Amino acid sequence: MEQTIIINPKDNVAIALQDIKEGEKFSLADGKKITALNNIPYSHKVALADIKKGEQIIKYGETIGFASEDIKQGHWVHAHNLHVEEK
Repeated sequence: MEQTIIINPKDNVAIALQDIKEGEKFSLADGKKITALNNIPYSHKVALADIKKGEQIIKYGETIGFASEDIKQGHWVHAHNLHVEEK
């Protein structure tokens, strides 16, 4: 069973299809393996690559917010490290 899903090829986060434990390796559809750097709850986002502070977080091929700190590949992406800019 797949542990994550990438909705759009532009995405820099994947969605956890089950809880992923810190230190657990998970495979992407292309065979690439990533190690979870912290616990990733079911349906939450995990970084597919390093994302620098201020860079876009892309899900569904769209910008959903910006990194509020540097995020390493395999880190949980959520409200603690993502912010949405107010218009």
